[in-house]
Amino acid sequence: MAATVSGEAEYDRMSELRAFDETKAGVKGLVDAGITKVPRIFHHPNGCPDSINQLPTNLELAHELPIIDMKGIHTDQERRKEIVALVRDASETWGFFQVINHGIPNSVLEEAIRGSHRFFDQDTEVKKQWYGRDKTKPVSYHSCDDLFVAPMAGWRDSLVFRMSPNPPTPDQLPEVNREISLEYFEKAVNVGYLLLELLSEGLGLSPSYLKDKIGIGEFMMMMCNYYPPCPQPELTYALTRHKDVSFLTVLLQDDSGGALQALYHNQWVDVTPIPGALVVNIGELLQLVSNDKYKSAEHRVLAKQTGPRTSVPCFFSAAHNSTVAIQPIQELLSEDNPPKYRATTMKEFFDHFYGTGLDGTSALQPFIL
Repeated sequence: MAATVSGEAEYDRMSELRAFDETKAGVKGLVDAGITKVPRIFHHPNGCPDSINQLPTNLELAHELPIIDMKGIHTDQERRKEIVALVRDASETWGFFQVINHGIPNSVLEEAIRGSHRFFDQDTEVKKQWYGRDKTKPVSYHSCDDLFVAPMAGWRDSLVFRMSPNPPTPDQLPEVNREISLEYFEKAVNVGYLLLELLSEGLGLSPSYLKDKIGIGEFMMMMCNYYPPCPQPELTYALTRHKDVSFLTVLLQDDSGGALQALYHNQWVDVTPIPGALVVNIGELLQLVSNDKYKSAEHRVLAKQTGPRTSVPCFFSAAHNSTVAIQPIQELLSEDNPPKYRATTMKEFFDHFYGTGLDGTSALQPFIL
């Protein structure tokens, strides 16, 4: 049934969503067509500003977002202990931090951003061959993962690489950014696995615990996100307020700035781009298995009149169809620290998430004891 709003003509949201999706041109296609008004499907359901926007943005706190220098981690055991403590503290408080001297050359980071632009700058007819929402395919391009279930469409397009458990062959990747996508992903995985070691040690566990015992890394996904300039940024978001449903996210962002924000003590904090840095944030599944020791931070991406902005996140997770129990780690529990979440499975967790999309609520809510 078409949705109606008092004083306005009948509005059939689902039909408009389908019509937009069927163009296979994404948000960039709207911008390229010269639109001057944001279509209704992208409007925040409560209007803007809303209760989310009413929370203040604290520019001073941006200077306090942890920046962790990884230099010496492979050669100096004392320095490694210091870095473990820094990663643990940042994960317990902010849930967000940036790492520098992580081992990926700046030339690779810069080319990964350029490669993303090359894909989205192609003619729509070329990109259409990749368009779709089939999560079983190794590569797909679309606008908004949760287009048909979330309360609002986000002002973004995404190219998705599902890199494990069945990695795509090179010929399954778009030619324009094939080489750099494979090179960057390989290096980003090494950084992610190192971070998992540090996070394991921060919990007092063996370095390999999170990777080998929990299975983090059995499913990995990389995205190239493209945020075109928006003619009415006050009406929408590029990516609405949410927490990542991965265990860990390692993100490369371009130097445009002013868009990615993390929530800290009920204040929005800009995650300011730093040359050569990677942004790291704790996902909700790591919060669950750490029994709230590590905190997953809410974050959002603002729509901007300037642009485009590009980011390349890598998500570290476990097999989404697994029926193996995911629950707080037994070694962390005690009489004083009982489990805060019931056991679930990756399948149950993601069935719940894909059924609701980014609706502003935590995907952990149904599993809290």
